[in-house]
Amino acid sequence: MPALKPTDYTAKITWIGRVAKGSGTMRSEALDGAMARFGGFEGEAHGGVTRPSCVRVTSQHPKGTEINNVRQLSVMSAEEIGEIAQTMGLPHIAPEFLGVSLIVQGIADFTHVPPSSRLQCEASGATITIDMMNRPCVLPGREIEMEHEGFGAKFKPAAVGKRGVTASVEREGLLRVGDVMRLHVPDQRAWSPLGDLFERV
Repeated sequence: MPALKPTDYTAKITWIGRVAKGSGTMRSEALDGAMARFGGFEGEAHGGVTRPSCVRVTSQHPKGTEINNVRQLSVMSAEEIGEIAQTMGLPHIAPEFLGVSLIVQGIADFTHVPPSSRLQCEASGATITIDMMNRPCVLPGREIEMEHEGFGAKFKPAAVGKRGVTASVEREGLLRVGDVMRLHVPDQRAWSPLGDLFERV
């Protein structure tokens, strides 16, 4: 029995970007397309099959421990970026400021799609595995502040629950702006103790 269910939900890629390795910034450069390899996008600062653990997973691994890299890509939705901008009082936020790999359009409440879901490109078959919700940090705010003085500090609170997801490449293939990706979700119900767990934290 298949472990993942194809859904009727699809999203169109509206933007592709790469944070250049060694650039010293989180600002992305726009691309018309990118080859998704098992280590992520070629030349991407967050790429690689493995990575050193960061502060987000120190409850599991001491900082700097070599672990599997499930944070190769950062994926956000155009709809949620628009909501963040509106909350901040900006007409729009340039994708480059967000350090994002892919912006997709068409899936509501995108940040909260189930962990381990897949997005599969209908043209090439390239498939990415969603790890989990990405938590907002101050770094995009610094990029925004350079262009919109006085607004940078507003990003982190405005982006809570809307920062998209982190992901890694499960199946290699070409991704292009305009490609459609279908959402596949795990064939299981939500874990029932979760509500109690997070109420206690």
